[in-house]
Amino acid sequence: MSVSYLNVDEYNDFKNILLKREIKTVFQPIFSLSSGEVLGFEALSRGPENTSLENPSRLFDMALNYNMLWEIELLCRQKAFEKASDCGLDKLLFINVDPNIIKDPQFRKGFTKEFISSFNMNPQNLVFEITERNAIEDLKNFRKILEHYTNQGYKIAIDDTGSGYSGLLLLAETNPQYIKIDMELIRNIDKDFIKQSLLKTLKQFASSVNIKVIAEGIETEKELETLIELDIDYGQGFFLQRPSAGLLNILPEAKRILNRKNEEKKRFIYHSPVSLPVGEIAKREIAISPETCGCEVDSLFKENPFLHGIPIVDEGIPQGLITRNSFYSTLSSQYGVYIYNRRPIKIIQDKNPLVLDYFTPLEQVSHSSLARQESKLYDEIIITRENKYFGIVTIKDLLLKTTQMELNVARHSNPLTGLPGNIIIENKLNEALNSGESFNVIYVDLDNFKAYNDLYGFENGDKVLAYTSNLLAKVIAKIGNSSSFLGHIGGDDFIIISKENHAILCEEIINRFEEGKRKFYSETDWKKGFVCTENRSGIAECFPLVSISLAVVTCDQGSLDSVAQLGEKASKIKHLCKKTPGSCWKKN
Repeated sequence: MSVSYLNVDEYNDFKNILLKREIKTVFQPIFSLSSGEVLGFEALSRGPENTSLENPSRLFDMALNYNMLWEIELLCRQKAFEKASDCGLDKLLFINVDPNIIKDPQFRKGFTKEFISSFNMNPQNLVFEITERNAIEDLKNFRKILEHYTNQGYKIAIDDTGSGYSGLLLLAETNPQYIKIDMELIRNIDKDFIKQSLLKTLKQFASSVNIKVIAEGIETEKELETLIELDIDYGQGFFLQRPSAGLLNILPEAKRILNRKNEEKKRFIYHSPVSLPVGEIAKREIAISPETCGCEVDSLFKENPFLHGIPIVDEGIPQGLITRNSFYSTLSSQYGVYIYNRRPIKIIQDKNPLVLDYFTPLEQVSHSSLARQESKLYDEIIITRENKYFGIVTIKDLLLKTTQMELNVARHSNPLTGLPGNIIIENKLNEALNSGESFNVIYVDLDNFKAYNDLYGFENGDKVLAYTSNLLAKVIAKIGNSSSFLGHIGGDDFIIISKENHAILCEEIINRFEEGKRKFYSETDWKKGFVCTENRSGIAECFPLVSISLAVVTCDQGSLDSVAQLGEKASKIKHLCKKTPGSCWKKN
């Protein structure tokens, strides 16, 4: 045996652990950051309690020193399988594996199907968690070894991504199903834009090659919220749940925050900067009283390097703002420290910061912030709710959220008309159904549009759709109100959700459509009142000019339970509209 050093007592203690199988397994759950459901459990090994070898790092360092890494790894694995089997684990089990061990022929024997099945385990539920911290000399050969296991159904996770030697090369060569982001990249990610950008890039890469991302070491509410915002798939950490001998679910408080943040995120998809209240993105940062002395403010800025502005509040009412730049600029003046260090901050506060109500739309916030004098352009915006201090919004937060929302709106909008598409439409319908209020849904459909498209071409067909879209928007703007909604289902189908008088809306739409459609026809076809082209069977047929049908479903309080029910009702009314020649509207 070749060892770096030999401490007889220590060596004997270690041998006793192996002989007596004094290894304890605890499980740390890994949760979906979109639902809070358990993906699986990472098996963590501990040495005998109340000893120096209880710490797993110390235990494995000693195993390496005494050339017993294989023996301790085998024991840890066996204990993990036994414990998982006893607990009735039916989720994924993440097993930590040293890259140097996985090449060992004994390792293969330890992972035969017969060996695994003896613990009632399925290879498809096992994930080899391979640390990136150790250099792997022959990556190509290592990949072949991993393929041996993945071909049998085992999964691969690269642990500590972002902290090791191999980096992206290891990811490229091993083709894992999961990558686990090192906790050092997660720490304070809510305050570090560079970390956020790096993680966003890793997530984009992972999504493009069908790899799921797991964030390790989540320890604060803000870290969790930021990871959800970045669309990270899974997470684990003390804030979600600590390691335990049992199979635990997510902590109730963490689940509440996770659900709330995902609901907020979902709302952002369906909002635009015109409609989203600024309070939805406000941060509940600390506030100080006007009597706080300069030395305390100095301590706050030094203890919180990412804090750039502190609201000054008296009995819940905002009184002013002190920014990092203005504070230290004042202190740097002659006798500044001597004069202001022990005096109340109200002496040097900005008494006229930008203060806006929670429900101010982001677009209006952007205009208001840009209207400030240049020296205050990047100062924090104080947000109130019912005239009481609520939180702050930074210009960076405002720009990021506005850009993100504009991209979301573009992604979920019809490319021809720019109107909201089906995802937003379904959300709006559910929102209306859940409101408990009465409303009308008007399904708009163009009749004989295919015949027009076939004869006049797609380019002219698109012009008819754009015209219809603009017409509907103008009528809603004239007759509807700010809560009315217009969406483009697709093709020649549109939808209106409104609380206004449906009869007035429908009559106005029909009148305007009939007045304007003439410009889309040749003089000959207009005078004839019909067009001739091939039908769906390829046979020449004459069709009436394009007309507009409006199927109205009136939804009284609680009369309909779902979007599907609403669709069924609308389908019957649309069928009646189609039987009526020319433009018309009908209701249930």
